[in-house]
Amino acid sequence: MTAALTLRPSLYEELVPGGGHTSFVLKRGQLLRLTDLEGGANVSLLLLSAAEKSERLNLPDTLKCQHTAKLTAGHCLYSDMGRVLAAITADTCGWHDSFGGVLSASEVSEKYGAGRYQELRNGYFRNGVDNLLVEMGKWNLNIQDLLMALNLFSKVTVDGDGRFHFEPGNSKAGDYIELYAPMDCLVVLTALQHPLDPNPQYAPKPVQLNWSTVASDGISVLCRTSRPENGRGFHNTERLYI
Repeated sequence: MTAALTLRPSLYEELVPGGGHTSFVLKRGQLLRLTDLEGGANVSLLLLSAAEKSERLNLPDTLKCQHTAKLTAGHCLYSDMGRVLAAITADTCGWHDSFGGVLSASEVSEKYGAGRYQELRNGYFRNGVDNLLVEMGKWNLNIQDLLMALNLFSKVTVDGDGRFHFEPGNSKAGDYIELYAPMDCLVVLTALQHPLDPNPQYAPKPVQLNWSTVASDGISVLCRTSRPENGRGFHNTERLYI
């Protein structure tokens, strides 16, 4: 299930280069569009409540309550308190991975080689764990808070024997996903290759971020009604603002 919407007047935009990372609060009622500029991008994403950072994205609950591991438009991203941190209101890619996690420094070195700063300077090989921890430190978070990451633009399937399979070419140049925030949400992300990407070369792709606002929460109707559980999730979220 996908939906394509025209981009609304932008509040702000930012380019995250391949290997880059950033963090910010996506405020209640704002919409974040992430665009794969070249095709083949991957964005490892963490979500937390901006008001209470011990509340954060719970991928097992997200998948269980919506009876799917194929996250796309119409689905919600749930916190461990049963609230909707973000809703996927538009998606031209069609599949985003919740299984793969991120690579550590030792795993990047094993997969791609040394890639040291001493030789490559700003082109050195970065890794997901350190990139996310750099951003998390800005919000007084540390390694114990690094839990589940959602990999946007990547598709991983599971065969009958339980083996994971990365599907190359899932995201094309210009594909995007839009996340609507029904609550103030801390977003932490890095643009690095998926851990299961078979490309032997370190070659992370850039992504574009665009912020906008919507006139009403009517944009979330698809997500609210796609599952009965989602209606309850939005109810739990809205109680915060009574």
